[in-house]
Amino acid sequence: MGAKQYFILFFTHPNEFRNLVNYWLWHDARDITAKKEIANSGWDRESMRTCWKFLDLTSRSFAAVIKELDGDLARTICMFYLALRGLDTIEDDMTLSDEVKQPLLRTFYQKLVEPGWTFDGSGPNEKDRQLLVEYDAVTAEMNLLKPEYRDIIVDISHKMGIGMADFAHRAAISDPSVPDYLTSVEEFDLYCHYVAGLVGEGLSRIFSASGKEAPFVAEQPTLSNSMGLLLQKTNILRDYREDVDERRYFWPKAIWGAYGFEKLEELYDPKREDEGLWALSGMTLDALRHATDALDYLVLLRNQTVFNFCAIPAVMALATLALCFMNRDVLHKNVKIRRGQAVKLIMASKNPRDVAYLFRDYARAIHAKATPRDPNFMKICVACGKIEQWAEHHYPSFVNISASSGETKTIALTDPSKDARVRIAQRNDVLEKEINLQKRFGGQAPPLGQVEKEPIPWELLLFVAGGVCVMFGLSGLFVWGAVRYFGE
Repeated sequence: MGAKQYFILFFTHPNEFRNLVNYWLWHDARDITAKKEIANSGWDRESMRTCWKFLDLTSRSFAAVIKELDGDLARTICMFYLALRGLDTIEDDMTLSDEVKQPLLRTFYQKLVEPGWTFDGSGPNEKDRQLLVEYDAVTAEMNLLKPEYRDIIVDISHKMGIGMADFAHRAAISDPSVPDYLTSVEEFDLYCHYVAGLVGEGLSRIFSASGKEAPFVAEQPTLSNSMGLLLQKTNILRDYREDVDERRYFWPKAIWGAYGFEKLEELYDPKREDEGLWALSGMTLDALRHATDALDYLVLLRNQTVFNFCAIPAVMALATLALCFMNRDVLHKNVKIRRGQAVKLIMASKNPRDVAYLFRDYARAIHAKATPRDPNFMKICVACGKIEQWAEHHYPSFVNISASSGETKTIALTDPSKDARVRIAQRNDVLEKEINLQKRFGGQAPPLGQVEKEPIPWELLLFVAGGVCVMFGLSGLFVWGAVRYFGE
């Protein structure tokens, strides 16, 4: 952002401007160039410095959160990202013939560990072509990774390369005069699995292999896949116009074709923008079905930096969906959330409860913009309701958690007169105590509140009192004897 943008933000969204200032002043970013970090970051090696440079150049949103990851996990995920970025660059390059692209994609996993391998055949306008030109730095660092990390990255690259090659080949052999559209939602899911779901699977395996997350995190392919699909489908939705202008067609025809369109370019026709918005609504609905899986995945994570790495992009995806929903600008240009809003989300996405509430708030924003004229209206309402239900089930809003001082947490229920669920919770508490009493008395206990008090143990009290009297008597006798004897 330039000075002009900051000036405008100061007057139009002062709270976001304040968030930017606070983040700039107080956020203690990890310095991977520091001497104490060199063992983990590899900054003392020229090849790794080149890799960090390309991470900054090729990643608009992930570079900062990758660098914040604990220990050598930051370097490992950096290499994972660059490996897949190289693969993605080859897939996206429309200047490469199918004869060149097919063997590259299918054998790319072998190139990852081939010392000195580079590729300079990308089109001159391919934005990340320089990464492949200097890819020998990536292969050098790949061979320095721990074997357990390297094996995961190579395996995921192998699977992803095969999937990308299959879709690229289909596009290459199709009639050039007829756009190669993804037809069904299932086909769309498969494509997103290859390009993003496998990324989620690989990240989960790396998190577990590092020991920073439990082993069972690596055994969650469905939830990991949903995390990747939520982000990928949001990006595909947001980038509609940019992709269409470059003749990249990712929206499945099963969604937009239902509104009478024959070509994807017809969605931004001014005369048919309403139907275009219904198609946009259908894409939003498809992305929202992965939201609760993403929340289920986040509650499994225990390492704070890993949680931040996963939660921040997910929250931004929901914010982007809310911004794009029923927004005609999406059909004409690339739409992004403001930087001030992004910083606010980064600062707020620190624990599963707060993230769930952010998901809920953006689901409410989508629901508020929904219109009954939309054929997807009821389905949108249900999808938003599922997110609301998930948040309320796991983190009931009538339970208030606050920090009173330092690390001390205070948990309290709201006023029963303001929320009937409080009375239900209190009644459940009473019932639980009654059940415990029944267990204590062998099923013969009276209802709570009518339990007779145990009789006062008079015999025990008399015994204790007698013992005290005897002790005082003996003490007095001893004192009297001592006075008589020594007094003479």
